Amino acid sequence: MRVITGTARGRRLNELKGKETRPTADRVKEGMFNIIQFDIEGRRVLDLFGGTGQLGIECLSRGAAHATFVDARTDAVKLIRENLALTDLADRAAVLTADYATVLSSAAEKYDLVFLDPPYETKLLERSLELISQFDILREHGIIICESPQEKILPELSAPYGKYREYRYGKIKVTVYHRD
Repeated sequence: MRVITGTARGRRLNELKGKETRPTADRVKEGMFNIIQFDIEGRRVLDLFGGTGQLGIECLSRGAAHATFVDARTDAVKLIRENLALTDLADRAAVLTADYATVLSSAAEKYDLVFLDPPYETKLLERSLELISQFDILREHGIIICESPQEKILPELSAPYGKYREYRYGKIKVTVYHRD
């Protein structure tokens, strides 16, 4: 697992041992970042279910102004901090050990870009989308990027949010939502 481009290009990131974390495959990550390549610089990013931190770190490497990483697991939070140190990007990041619902329901700021990549066999993705819409944490023209198994059907959201497009990468689906 590596940073694709930007100031930390080519740097290898550490991974968690075990099966609790499923890092985004490089091919899927490259596809995601091709989709949003012009929507990163100067933006505020939320990497919910951060795991290794690779998605938020990629954004920081590409010029995002700030990234907030959230994971409920202390081992994941420790790893995210280590990976931020490895890439010299910690000065533009906040790392929270917290439950996703608590963070979304009490967000003090709005974000331009939100990554949702929770464990596949849960309803965390659907619930996160509901909370993002309910608490309106996305700025105008903001983007939500969701990673899920190909067969998962994600909900439509009420205005000003809308499902923009779905992309398939083998058994993985990336769904993009926009806020008007």
